[in-house]
Amino acid sequence: MRLSRSVLSYQAKLQDDSMIEDKMKKIVSKNSRYGFRKIFALLRRLGFGWNHKRVYRVYCSLNLNLRRKPKKRLPVREKIALDQPSTINKSWSLDYMSDALTNGRKIRTVNVIDDYNREALGIEANTSLPSKHVIAFLDTIALGRGYPEEIRMDNGPENISKAMKQWAELHNIKLKYIQPGKPAQNGYIERFNRSYREEVLDMYLFKTIQEVQHITDQWINEYNNSRPHHSLGNLTPSEYGNQHTFSTLGLY
Repeated sequence: MRLSRSVLSYQAKLQDDSMIEDKMKKIVSKNSRYGFRKIFALLRRLGFGWNHKRVYRVYCSLNLNLRRKPKKRLPVREKIALDQPSTINKSWSLDYMSDALTNGRKIRTVNVIDDYNREALGIEANTSLPSKHVIAFLDTIALGRGYPEEIRMDNGPENISKAMKQWAELHNIKLKYIQPGKPAQNGYIERFNRSYREEVLDMYLFKTIQEVQHITDQWINEYNNSRPHHSLGNLTPSEYGNQHTFSTLGLY
């Protein structure tokens, strides 16, 4: 057979892993969300020099592998026609943008406009924008003009959250989700985002969130009251909105 005597007579020596199991269970009992790397690092800090392959084998045998959170399956979204509402406050559009400060820290903005006259209702900048923060921002906007009938938005995690849906139901607002990968269905705010990107985010270097917000608020005032829009007959959003108000009252 041409086999060496050592190979022919070899018998595997089973290692006693009870001590590794015991230490690992104690760590997990206190920190249930620790993964393998964290547990292995803690064992090394405690002075144990077990090989990482051996520790990982025990880790798997104890079924400690952390479950990865599965991606949520979105319901089928219907195609949304991008039509202009007939009145103010009937439909809002909402979207998010990202940028960074000069120190490299990431920031996000949530942008909201009225689809009727493209009026910028507000832009909130922060390092993070969870759904509760966005809801508070929408409530602030609604204090001055009331709640809309519907809000057009994409399928981001903040928008499809339970908190957002409960808030919309409370205020009788219909959430109109566009189809994934179809930003043209939210074209009004996509065009608005382009202007904001070119005239603010790409134009300035920001050191703080406060600086972003200050310059943004100034730009919104100019955007709504001074800048003519071709799609509105070269009227500003404020002029177009006032024209609607006057015609409704029979004064225009």
